[in-house]
Amino acid sequence: MTTLDTPDTPFAVVDADRVDRNAARLRERLDGLGVPLRLHVKTCKSVDVAARVREGGPITVSTLAEAEHFADAGYRDVLYAVGLDPHKLPRVAALTRRGVTLTVLLDSLAQAEALQGFAAEENLRVPALIEIDCDGHRGGVQVDDPVLVQIGRALGANLAGVLTHAGESYFAYTPEALRQAAQHERDVAVAAAEALRTNGLSCGIVSVGSTPTAHAATDLSGVTEVRAGNYVFFDLVMAGIGVCGTDDLALSVVVTVIGHRPDQNWVLTDGGWMATSRDRGTQAQAVDQGYGLVADVHGELIAGLLMTGASQEHGVLSTRDGSPVPDLPIGTRLRILPNHACATAAQHDRYQVVRGSDEIEAVWPRLRGW
Repeated sequence: MTTLDTPDTPFAVVDADRVDRNAARLRERLDGLGVPLRLHVKTCKSVDVAARVREGGPITVSTLAEAEHFADAGYRDVLYAVGLDPHKLPRVAALTRRGVTLTVLLDSLAQAEALQGFAAEENLRVPALIEIDCDGHRGGVQVDDPVLVQIGRALGANLAGVLTHAGESYFAYTPEALRQAAQHERDVAVAAAEALRTNGLSCGIVSVGSTPTAHAATDLSGVTEVRAGNYVFFDLVMAGIGVCGTDDLALSVVVTVIGHRPDQNWVLTDGGWMATSRDRGTQAQAVDQGYGLVADVHGELIAGLLMTGASQEHGVLSTRDGSPVPDLPIGTRLRILPNHACATAAQHDRYQVVRGSDEIEAVWPRLRGW
């Protein structure tokens, strides 16, 4: 029998039972709101994980490598939800000619004109969504900016709809703040769609989504799809804003104790930032979880113990309140619960899969690269 004591550390482990539970929770919520899910695979980047959530269904990707990888697995409805680089249009065309409906994202006239010219030259329709900025988080045009309609007109028959992402919801720390973020995301997306329609332009897709707002929304009227991906694993950032609990976290990293520094009150492990990432996403929250919480190899949290430091291949564990670190002999295996599941998963090319126990029942490959 292969268990979590078998592979060399560090390695990523996924609890399939928690993945299933997390997936069922959001599925039931969106079914109740009458809006379909477009799973974002940027967190898991795994065909095996996606198959447990929505096999063959519409997906969102963050790289064209993901689009190509999932197309190889039979996925045919793919949204590439990162601003379009015209240099990548030949890869978009190749996927389209394979029978994939690959929808792209843009927020400028320059991108729209490049896409329109390329599509005409290649005799293809490349559906495009216009990104709308609903909270100042990242890319997108303002809903009342005249350039929205100008982009729509420039796209011509390639215009497919609008998309927004409430990135600031990751900093909403109360249920009411999360609900308001979700409502605002919906309102802005619907208003953008209406602005296009009022000017005689088609807007079939109204796409919204983030893990926080997907779990907080109460009104999705006018929305045609919800995107979410982090929720299949969840992480300490999501726990910190109340979207989940630590017992919902499906991803962790198994590390081994390799040393002690009694003078510093440290335990050293072989899991540095190459294994867990340097993400400090909980630093701005009410409770700073360092580089991650520490559990024993069975997944039981060790009270007060954090990963507080990281170099390339060394992790430093210490206590939150400065009390003596627990007695963890050389060779002890532990699990680190991550701040940001996307960043931690990105350090690994496979997941060791368990189901509420230490027995490894499968190994799921994970895509890396762009």
